[in-house]
Amino acid sequence: MSTTPTDRLRALLEPLAAQAGLDLEDVKVTQAGSRRQVQIDVDADGGVDLDAIAEFSREVGQALDESDLLGSAAYVLEVGSPGVDRPLTEPRHWRRNIGRLVKIQLTDGSELVARILEILSLQSDETGALVEVQPVKGRGRPKERRLEFTEVAKARIQVEFNRKEDEQLLSEEDPDELELAEEEEEA
Repeated sequence: MSTTPTDRLRALLEPLAAQAGLDLEDVKVTQAGSRRQVQIDVDADGGVDLDAIAEFSREVGQALDESDLLGSAAYVLEVGSPGVDRPLTEPRHWRRNIGRLVKIQLTDGSELVARILEILSLQSDETGALVEVQPVKGRGRPKERRLEFTEVAKARIQVEFNRKEDEQLLSEEDPDELELAEEEEEA
């Protein structure tokens, strides 16, 4: 059975990621001049910190140097975490973004903007999400909806700059911080 170089690279990296407590999200190999550029995205429940990424990067570099997957050509290794704009393609992506606003294109062609409230499970499988569908153009009230992952064609997180709940949480924790945030907003 023939596999692509990226598949072989993924097969090498997945056990290393699992051992480090990370999920291997994406692997890309591109040519950058005379070198290859290897880009790896990892994530974990609760996110990943720079120390975890640095340690994993060292392990990957050592494993790549010991293997012949990239041949003898020089390569540049970049290890990071996926950005906020990455698509939600796995149930774990939805679980890690509970509370966030997401734009969803459904398999029937319709679109909706909703906030992820919780993940729905059937036995041990995560099958969908309970979402709060936002009203169109601010008219009406948000409505809860059970959304099965099989209904989703594409989904991406929406960046919110002035979410009211964040301001309320901030003001409850430290009123000075809220005042500072408001002054920055005015400037």
